[in-house]
Parts: sequence; structure tokens; C-alpha cells
Amino acid sequence: MLRVLSLRSILGGVLGAAAAARPLAAQTEPPRPPAPTIEAVRVEISRDAERSVLALPFAISRITPDSMRPELRRTGVADLLFGIPGVQVQPRNNPTQDTRIAVRGFGARSAFGVRGVKVLRDGIPITLPDGQTPMDWLDVETVGSVEAIRGTAAALYGNAAGGVLDFRSREASPERLATQARMWDGGSARRAQLMASGTGGSTTGTPPSWLASLTHTRTDGPRTYGAQEATSAFARADATLKGRRVRLLASAFDMPRAENPGALTAAELDRDVRLADSLNITRGANKVVRHAQLGMVAEQGTADNGLAAAAWLGARDLDNPLPFAVVTVDRRNMGLWVRGTSSYMWRGLTGRMSAGLDIQSVRDDRRNLANCVGQNTSASCPTAGSDRGVVRLDQRETVQSEGAFVRYELAVPQRLDASVALRWDQVRFRLADRFVTATNPDDSGEEGQTALNPMIGLSWRIRPAMSVYATANTAFETPTVTELTTQADGTAGLNGALKPQRTRTLETGVRGVIGTRTWVDVALFDARSTDELVPFDVPDAPGRRAFRNAGRTSRRGLETMVRTLVGAGELGAAWTVSRFRFVDYAVGSDRFDGNEVPGSPSRQLNGWFTMRRGAWFATVDVSAASAVSVNDAGTERAPAWTAANLRFGGESVRLRDGWFAAPVFGVENIFDARYASAVLVNATRGRFYEPAPPRTLFAGLRLHTR
Repeated sequence: MLRVLSLRSILGGVLGAAAAARPLAAQTEPPRPPAPTIEAVRVEISRDAERSVLALPFAISRITPDSMRPELRRTGVADLLFGIPGVQVQPRNNPTQDTRIAVRGFGARSAFGVRGVKVLRDGIPITLPDGQTPMDWLDVETVGSVEAIRGTAAALYGNAAGGVLDFRSREASPERLATQARMWDGGSARRAQLMASGTGGSTTGTPPSWLASLTHTRTDGPRTYGAQEATSAFARADATLKGRRVRLLASAFDMPRAENPGALTAAELDRDVRLADSLNITRGANKVVRHAQLGMVAEQGTADNGLAAAAWLGARDLDNPLPFAVVTVDRRNMGLWVRGTSSYMWRGLTGRMSAGLDIQSVRDDRRNLANCVGQNTSASCPTAGSDRGVVRLDQRETVQSEGAFVRYELAVPQRLDASVALRWDQVRFRLADRFVTATNPDDSGEEGQTALNPMIGLSWRIRPAMSVYATANTAFETPTVTELTTQADGTAGLNGALKPQRTRTLETGVRGVIGTRTWVDVALFDARSTDELVPFDVPDAPGRRAFRNAGRTSRRGLETMVRTLVGAGELGAAWTVSRFRFVDYAVGSDRFDGNEVPGSPSRQLNGWFTMRRGAWFATVDVSAASAVSVNDAGTERAPAWTAANLRFGGESVRLRDGWFAAPVFGVENIFDARYASAVLVNATRGRFYEPAPPRTLFAGLRLHTR
């Protein structure tokens, strides 16, 4: 049931204003009445300063979430990525598991965290050198926009087959000090946030600016045994020092409580979406995390002739009781990148050469202990009453990556842009076994994987505000250290038989502005992979996953996104049609050639309609997906589903003394659809399905100054 945080006095006014509307924001900034228009998107993710996507020869999108659908609840990254074609977001509604993100099907295999997609925060990688990305510590409240490269981008960013997501921070207030307090309540979850920012202190050049945020979330969970408590903090400072632009970033995350409800069988999903895996409850599956990261980005010169560098370091402590073991990880990671750009003009042509170097390393001190919750005293659980037994694994896992790229671009301004790039990468895995006994041999070892990935692309401006492009490129994706250190029989040691996944992609598309009020983005792609990394559950070890290589896979798809201003509102839709198949894949005597690659729907839709007038708004959005295969054999499928959400309220309702209010009321899953929002590929015990929450009412209030 809905708990209202002192909002009853304003909900009547919100309800009465729900039908009001005003012209909606354009693609990059709010339009100015009386003639709102949509402008071509500008992005930064292409490893350049801000540029128009019309000049880039690959699929790239920029989303400013609150301009499309105001006052988002921001329960996770799903809210931020809504409306990007080709991007599949599977909220797992499990506080111990990150939302699964797949781009063109890459990443759907992930059992936890994000795989196959490079994730950045303000240009600094969240993704570790082996390709795994813990997303729980990303502070979604401070994200102002998302830029996404859809498809292979290894020639620029290295170890990632699916693409790149860069979460960009909100801009600091242009005033000396602006503050905000935000809270929402509903669906057994509560969140409170305080944020402040400001600009000033310099009379020449670019004035320094800063932003700081503190967020606390507490929930009993939409499912049984799904409670969570977490606090996150984020701070950013920008300044110009001796002609150099410098940005400092700091993040901290503390989650002292998160219960793991696990996945359900088809019968359990049909009976009650609030159920949990009884084994997870009896064995006390949960997660405790502390995470911190510091980073700095410095730039000198201009975007066309300049030098930029970034450095960062992070620490993470994990305590993760699972049904098969208690896993603890003490992690330290660090990295840096450097890039330079030089440009010239010759007879009306613009040439640009850029080159860069990326270095990252991560060290995990990992221990597995026997899980003794609910167990009798035994050799594995010698201490009565203790939840933890003997050590079963104690090892140090180290991954280091180095990558270097060079890129050359030649442009006929406002007409033609050509780009070629080449990148070399090396990823080295090292395991030091610290649990060697007479019965447990030394599993220490090393493994190295390298790749050379080219890219060539062409973008042609067929109209001032519209372009067509074509590109050909390759990518590689290594196993993560967790995937590489789990054998098919569940034993430890590096799996030397596991190869990196390699992908070749051909792509073409068209995008731009039609008239002044409609933005269109269409992409057609064909991606062929060898040695696809495929997960499966280790027999007799519930919750533990191993990986193997499939011979060849094929991914083809059509991605379409349209945004248009309609009268006093905005209508938008992102529609993806795809065909992902195994081409050559056998497990023992079983052949899966022609079967669907599990985990991704063949059809997916995000649609929305938003109306505004003055300070008031109303927005409705719909998501739908076709049935999804959940195992390699294709013997079981998650049913198709459709879900709708409604939200209305105010954005900046003037109060007094310079304060403004943004009340909001909403209903998620209006028609109480019962479906799996995420699936666990090739799970044992038939536990493939992670359910979406039932219908949820919520209310929120944001108080802020200009």
C-alpha cells in the first residue's frame, strides 16, 4: 500500500492539474515558445568534445531522461535508458543483483553485474579491465543524460562487444548556491535525497562549479525476502587551473543489508510474483557492499588540438552468502587514459588525427567459505551456531589490460565525414592460489588474450539536418575473471579452454530532423560472432555459473526511434526487431544450430506521451516485449508481456522565498501485468524467471531553489 510522506495536502492540486500541458523540450534543450523545434543531438562519447551525431558513422543516441518523462522515480538505470532502441534493460528487482543491460543481445548472459557493454561515468570507466561492471554504486539521482554507442565500439573503447554507455552528471546550478531535497514513497520502498550545487568565484575564464548529493534508499522489496538499505554519495568539482580544465569526481556507496530472493519457476511466477526461492531463504542468501572511487579528468588545449588525461582508483568490499558458499571479495582497482588530438585544414577539407592509451588493473582477494546456515555440525561446519564454516577457496585474482588506439577522420564540412580507426588490446589474467593442501592442489596460473580491432565508417549529410552512414568494424569480449576461474565441474583454477568472443559487424542507418518537430533514428545491423560465451549452472551447486564457447552466432536487427512534438506535447517510440541465432553450436551430442540465442526478445517497444502546461505535466509510457527463449535448447520460453505506467504532477511550482515544489503521483504497472522482467539463461531447477513488481502506487515531492 502507498505510504504518503505528508503529501495529502497537495495531491488534490496535482490531480486537478494532470491534464494540463505545455510544449515539450526539444532533443537537446527546451524549445522556446511559440514555435518549439527539435535540433540534431550533440554528444561527447565519441572520444571528442561535443559533436553532432550527424557526423559520426555509427549508431549513437543521447537521452536526457527527465526531458522526455519528467520527475522520474529513478529506482534504477532502467528509468534512465528507457527509449534507446537496441538497448534491452532487464530490471531484476533483486537488491543483490544489478539490472541486466544488453545492447543488441550482448550482455543478456550476465548472471550479475553488466557484461558485454562498456559503462562510463563522466568519461571514467565503471567497467573493470576484464569487462565486468558492478552497477550498484552508480548514483542515478545525479545523472543528467546518457550517451550510448549501440554496437561494436572496440576500435575506440576496447573490451566490449555490445557498445558503450556513458552516464553524464547533471550540470551544476549557474547560481552561487542551489539546493534540492527530494523524497518518494510507494511499493514498500522509500528514498530521500539532498543535493546542492553552485558556480562562481572567478571573474575571468570559466568559473569553478561543484555538485554534491547524498541519497538513502530503504525497501522491504516487492518480493518476499527482498529487503534493502543503501546510502550513496556523489561529488563533482570543475575548475580551470593554469589554463587546464580539471574535473574531480568522488563516489561512495554503503549497502549494509540486501536480501536475495532468487529466481522463480514458471509455476511460481504464475502463482505469485512476490514469492522467493525457498533455498535462498533457508541458506540466508544476501549481500553486503561498501564501495568508493575517486577520479580526475584534465584537459588542455582545444577539442581539435589538445591533450586530455584521466586517472582513477577504487575500492570495494563484498560479503555475499550464496546457497553454495559464502563469497567474500576485497577489491582494489585503478586506471588511467591519455589521448591527444591534432587537426588541420587543407583545400576545404578538415583532417583530424587522434590517438590514445588506456591502462587498467584490478586485484581481487577472494575467499569462499562453507555456508553453514541451517546446517548441522560437520567437517565443513565445525563450529555450532556459526553461519560460516571452513575455507574452501582462497586466492588472489589479478587482471591487467593495456590498449592503444589511433583514429583518422577526414571531412568535407557539412557534407561528408570519413573515419578509420585501429585498436590493439591485451588482457592478462593471473591467479595466485593461497589454499594449497595435500588434497587441494595449487591452481595458480596465468592467461593472456589479445585482439586487434579495426573500424571504417562513412557519414553523408544528405540534408543539413539529416545524414546516412555505413560502418564496418570488429570487437572482442574476454571472459571476466569470475567466468574464467570457474570450471565446468565447479572446481577452481583458470579455464584455459575458454576463449574470447569475437564479433564482426556491418551497419547502416539514417538519422536526423524531419521538418522542425520530428527526430528520426533508424539503424540496420548484421553482427556475426565466433566463440560466443554461453553460461550454464554448475550441476549440484545452485547459484554457481560456468561458461563455455559456442561455435558461431548471428545477430541481425532493425532499430527505430522517433520523437515528435504534437501540439502541446511530445510523442515518442523506440522499436527494435531482431533475429539472434546459433549458427554452429553443440554440447556433447546435442546440436542447437538454428535455435534462438536465449535471453533477448525478438521484438521490443518503448513508447511514451508527455504533456506540459506551465509547471504541470502528465506522462504515460508503455513497454512491451515478445516471448524470450531461456535456454540453449529452446525448450522453455518466458511469455510476451506489455506494461504501462502513469505519472503526473508539477516540475517547478512556485512557493515563496525563492523555493519551488515538484509534487508527483504515479502508478507503475497500471494493469497489474504478471510477467518476468528478467530471465536467468540456462538456469538449473527450472528457475529462469525474475518477476516484475505488481501494480505500485507512489508519491513524491521535490523542493528546490533556482
